[in-house]
This record gives sequence, C-alpha cells and structure tokens, in this order.
Amino acid sequence: MKMKSKTAYLGLLLAFALILSYIETLIPLQVGLPGIKLGLANLAIVLCLYLFGWKEALFLTLGKALLSGLMFGNLFMILYSLSGAFFSAVVMALLKRSRSFHIPVVSAAGGVAHNLGQLLVAAFAVETYGVFYYLPALMIAGLITGIVIGTVSSLVLPYIQSIVSKGNL
Repeated sequence: MKMKSKTAYLGLLLAFALILSYIETLIPLQVGLPGIKLGLANLAIVLCLYLFGWKEALFLTLGKALLSGLMFGNLFMILYSLSGAFFSAVVMALLKRSRSFHIPVVSAAGGVAHNLGQLLVAAFAVETYGVFYYLPALMIAGLITGIVIGTVSSLVLPYIQSIVSKGNL
C-alpha cells in the first residue's frame, strides 16, 4: 500500500474514532459507577490494529485520546484516557501478535486493560487504593463492551480489508 493511501486511511480511522467518541458523549449511561463507558471509539482502534499493525494502532489510540479529551473533556479526562488507551493498545497488540486469540477476545482484553490502566492512574491521583473497590465492576464492563466491540470489528473487518487491499478510498 502506498504511504499516501495509508495516511488517508489512518486519517479516516481517526475521524471515525472521534465521531464515535462524540456520539458516546450523547448517550446517557447511568450505571452508578464512575468510569463505565461503552468504548465505541475502540472500534476504530481494533480495526486499525488488524488492518495496519500495532504501531499505527498505538498512534491512533494516542491521537484519539488527546483529541477527544481536548474536544469533549478536560485535562483529567486526557490523563485517564491516555493511560487506559496506552495500556489497552499494548495488551491488544501483544495478544494479536501471539495469533492465539480471536478479535473479540483481543478486544475484550483491551477493554479490561483500559479500565485497569485508568484505575492505576486514579489510585495514584487520589493517593488511595480505595478506588480498586470499583475493580470487579469495571473489569466486567470492560469485558462485555470489549466483546461487543470485538464482535462488530470481526464482522466488518473483511469488508474493510477488501476496500483497503484494492486501494479504493
């Protein structure tokens, strides 16, 4: 694939991630626990990981975290998002590289890792381990949303791979 088209596809994936991040801010999700989100924008990250590789997915993850935080959040949101996103991207890249796991499993592990990364930053920020009280609920939420995002990714990935391989934008 030519570098220009790869750059264009990465730009489209970043725009897609930002649109999904915005849509997620419009969905009122009241479950009584802080930090539980649908993680819709992770669809773009998982697709990028399987289309282009771990470096591009990490770049996209960091770009999405920074830009969505600037557009829809605040400094603390950026800090939590960056920590969770980085941890998630590394875990997903390692699992994908092993070639032993299907996309929904990789995505679910990424969802769990994202929440764990955010909890670690929260514990450091508030200087207490009391935030780990939320760990079971956040792990279950990350697992469920990760499986859903991974399943959707595995369904649309063949179509997108076909488009990318033909070089048609």
